[in-house]
Amino acid sequence: MRALRAAGAERFGDSSPKIIHPHEITREYVDEGGVWFFRAQNLRPLAIADGDKVFVSEEDAATLEKNRIQNGDVVITRTGANAGDCALFFSDEPAVASSHTFIVRSESWCHAYLVAFFNSTHGRSQILKGRYGAAQPEVAPYYLRGIWIPRFSEAFNKSIERLFENSRQRKEHATTHLFAAEQTLLHALGLDAWQPPEPLTYVRRASEVAEAARFDSEFFAPRMLQLLAKLGAGGRTIRDVAPPRHDEFRSAGGPGEFDYIEIGSLRGDGTVGSERLACADAPSRATWHVRGGDIVTSTVRPNRRLSALITSEQDGFVASSGFVVLQPKAVSTEVLLTYLRLPPVCEVMDLHTSASLYP
Repeated sequence: MRALRAAGAERFGDSSPKIIHPHEITREYVDEGGVWFFRAQNLRPLAIADGDKVFVSEEDAATLEKNRIQNGDVVITRTGANAGDCALFFSDEPAVASSHTFIVRSESWCHAYLVAFFNSTHGRSQILKGRYGAAQPEVAPYYLRGIWIPRFSEAFNKSIERLFENSRQRKEHATTHLFAAEQTLLHALGLDAWQPPEPLTYVRRASEVAEAARFDSEFFAPRMLQLLAKLGAGGRTIRDVAPPRHDEFRSAGGPGEFDYIEIGSLRGDGTVGSERLACADAPSRATWHVRGGDIVTSTVRPNRRLSALITSEQDGFVASSGFVVLQPKAVSTEVLLTYLRLPPVCEVMDLHTSASLYP
């Protein structure tokens, strides 16, 4: 703080920024035809995670003009484990923010620079100092105005903006190629033009129901039987080509630190982030070591397409027990990752979930 002030930093609030704390609402989500309800889990450091969207009705959104996010806004998480995460909202899609975020607009500061600074060590540490409460710490709406930020030249700000724009374009390019990869694999599996049977009624023997120990109609739907037949045509399972890794993490409670991968760290593009934790603070779900080239896939809500590739830089990180860690041996990592993210495959996995609140 002293170093920033000595370097000529100024309080953010002195420039009269617009800091919006969205209203809380009773959340009633709709399946289609709604407006994106932007939640704290949609925010990551420097990035928007748009792979897990929920929507509210147009009517509800119309009552939440204060919550509207505009293209180019700075959005900051104010509660939860990822409090302080900050990103630019690069999207023309209509969206309303939850009360667990701040929306920031400023005419005198470059928004790209603000995001870069708030995510830096000096910016994030100041934000986190403003948290209060025990069960779910949160940052007070007025607190951001007291943060010290150094000013730089307009040329410096432009260079930050160019880097953000380059990052956005690369992400769009990658998204296009990911979609193309999925379509190629769907075609190879004979699922690109597949029209599953959808009869109004169907019958199964009592012996089949007893053998499966399932009584839900979805499990016995003709579409699922046909889908399983198509996916199983080669006679191999995922275990045959990518056995699970059971490299147990045993340093919990001890000295040192580790990098923790939890389900909330997964991104919509098949990559995953992590959080640096002290071993003494290791959560009970910190279970498996991962290695470069592994694929992690979530056993929780698999319909959300939550699978990711572990990079060489993440070798030795620790994953939550909510993941299965797979070692691709008779299949390429990219093919396996694409396969696990296909909607029909996620539908099959979702068929085998249990429980309701946290399936």
